[in-house]
Amino acid sequence: MKHNLHLRSVGMTFAVAAAVILVGLDATPVPAQGPPQPETLKGPWNDRSLSPDRRADLLMERMTLDEKIRLLHGTGGFALSGPRSNGGAGVVEGIPRLGLPDLQLADSAVGVRAAAERGRYATLLPSSIGEAATWDLELAHRYGDLIGRELRDQQYDVSLGGGMDITREPRNGRNFEYLGEDPILAGKMAAQFVRGLQSNQVIGDVKHYAFNDQETGRNIGNVLLGKRAMRETDLLAFEIAVTEGQPAMVMCSYNKVNGDWACENSYLLTDVLKKAWGFQGFVISDWEATHSTAKAALAGLDNEEPGSRYLGDALKKAVEAGEVPMARLNDMVHRIVRTEFAMGVVDNPPLGRVVDPFTGADTAQQIAEQASVLLKNSGAQLPLNAAALKSVAVIGSHSDTGVLSGGGSAQVDPPGAGPTPWAGPEVWFPSSPLKAIRAKVPKARVVFDPGSNPAAAASAAKAADVAIVFVNQPTTESRDLPTLTLPGNQDQLVSAVAAANPHTIVVLETGGPAAMPWIGQVSAAIEVWYPGIRGAQALANILFGDVNPCGKLPVTFAKADADLPHPAIPGMNLLPPSGNGRMPDFDIDYTEGLKVGYKWFDAEGKEPLFPFGFGLSYTSFAYSNLKAAMDGVSVIVRNTGKREGAEIVQVYVGLPPAANEPPKRLVAWRKIRLAPGEQKTVALTLEPKFLSIFNEQKDAWELLPGQYKFFVGGSSRNTPLTTLVAKPQ
Repeated sequence: MKHNLHLRSVGMTFAVAAAVILVGLDATPVPAQGPPQPETLKGPWNDRSLSPDRRADLLMERMTLDEKIRLLHGTGGFALSGPRSNGGAGVVEGIPRLGLPDLQLADSAVGVRAAAERGRYATLLPSSIGEAATWDLELAHRYGDLIGRELRDQQYDVSLGGGMDITREPRNGRNFEYLGEDPILAGKMAAQFVRGLQSNQVIGDVKHYAFNDQETGRNIGNVLLGKRAMRETDLLAFEIAVTEGQPAMVMCSYNKVNGDWACENSYLLTDVLKKAWGFQGFVISDWEATHSTAKAALAGLDNEEPGSRYLGDALKKAVEAGEVPMARLNDMVHRIVRTEFAMGVVDNPPLGRVVDPFTGADTAQQIAEQASVLLKNSGAQLPLNAAALKSVAVIGSHSDTGVLSGGGSAQVDPPGAGPTPWAGPEVWFPSSPLKAIRAKVPKARVVFDPGSNPAAAASAAKAADVAIVFVNQPTTESRDLPTLTLPGNQDQLVSAVAAANPHTIVVLETGGPAAMPWIGQVSAAIEVWYPGIRGAQALANILFGDVNPCGKLPVTFAKADADLPHPAIPGMNLLPPSGNGRMPDFDIDYTEGLKVGYKWFDAEGKEPLFPFGFGLSYTSFAYSNLKAAMDGVSVIVRNTGKREGAEIVQVYVGLPPAANEPPKRLVAWRKIRLAPGEQKTVALTLEPKFLSIFNEQKDAWELLPGQYKFFVGGSSRNTPLTTLVAKPQ
């Protein structure tokens, strides 16, 4: 297995690496589009007291048909974008004579992609699934705000981040870019991410709309799912993000949904997104996800990327031939232009400045500390007592040099290194766990073993007071994991080390759930996801107790693939031999329907390895005095331990039997901090929709009469308080 270690940057401290980047940062503005024409200066659309809609209407009155068409497609991505490109994923050319700027688009799921090509720096944040593991809406807002600021600093107008497809398939190669398996958690976290990002006058989006829940056959697969299941799972997440976050843009996905491509699916784009949810922004296609001209335009697609095969000259001809009404064309243009006014792109374009790497790194570390999930802690193995340790063995996963990151369009370039491949070997960021651990125990002997030979690693572990084994599961866009099992000999490595040292701690760097056949052998385990540019420092703070872990799982961890709704990923058996042939078109029949994640395990009576919402702390919490009604819940939570800590109070509800739903669903949560012995009354308001079912016949949400069972506690499987609430007819 090849690894992209970027060794020349690993030896630098972060500050030195950042300084090198700052010296070479290219803050040169995008090539000028020429002086504005006189009518630009006099145009009534420049009146900022007018609404964005009115300004768009006034500007459109001056636009020619060719100028309108120009806004409805891109001009290529990266090297294909031409001299007007800022080096990002694409450009939508503006109209200089009317003062409408080019739109510069950038991949930015966990940080700004492809910064190194122009000598720039971008902060790698913890993976989005780690963001979800914080269950912290304020942190989600800060996550988006940081990306928005760095995009603007680098003169980008449009973010192509905002991934939020729910974890219907836990082996999905892009789960690290997404926000977990529950639609309410994912939707609310995405909404705050978008609000934070767009506070910087950068156009934000949510994607991939919809049901791009696996990468296997993503360009040809046809998702089969009923409307009720759609609206209560993936689409509920998008509904929350769109209505609460108000993204300026939605990106439609590659796959088909019930026979129609997502980017020409009128049910998704028009009936649901634009009509039912009142979305005022524009729909942009994923790259090369457009398949038609008239059908796509009439279904609700507004912008084709990255080229103009369908929404360029072909669209102009379709309009002239009457195949696409001028009213629809004008709606497409209006949505884009009013967005540019509403987001400040026209009035306050980004001027470019040096990115602040230190603020970015501090934010990344704070999120990583809150995102880490303590999975096991037998005998209070953690936190480690630095004063008592004489020797530590650090083993595996390149933990001497860095931390793992996710691949594909979410890949961020490491500081001090050149551009990274789109989907090449794994990239390890220069945040060394070995160095961070040594800094905590300067008087102890800390040795490193690469973990390539289990016997040698066991020998190193046996000679140490404690062994810390790092394991990883690399994931990337464009391919799924064949199994939840960790690759290589990592399971054997952990077992060998645990047999040699009863004080073995496992650190997991994964993009989603992983199987752990050795979990009964180790004393502690902690999931850090892909922890970002300061991942090592964040981990060391948790291991040695400077930070009390409080993350909770946003996904269920299964014991094995056999326990999943689909033991093998749909279509995986159709993959052609490497480099030969093409997959046939195929159906992705999500027969589990409503039963996604923990709802599947509850409904099927299966015991997970770790349940949704689970996470340990160095303190303990007690729940009491539950009071519940259909519109709200209150409960008293007390810190019964000896340390300050944060608890994520979770409320689940089981619907009446007539609803024919899984046993329970998350409806609300709140994160609270408590000093030792402190207690608080936590009051949570419940949204009626979250207690409702989607009635296909009525095409509406419906709150059924009957008995509702409320569950309150610290995870989906740890709910010590329950009560019944009756809703009358």
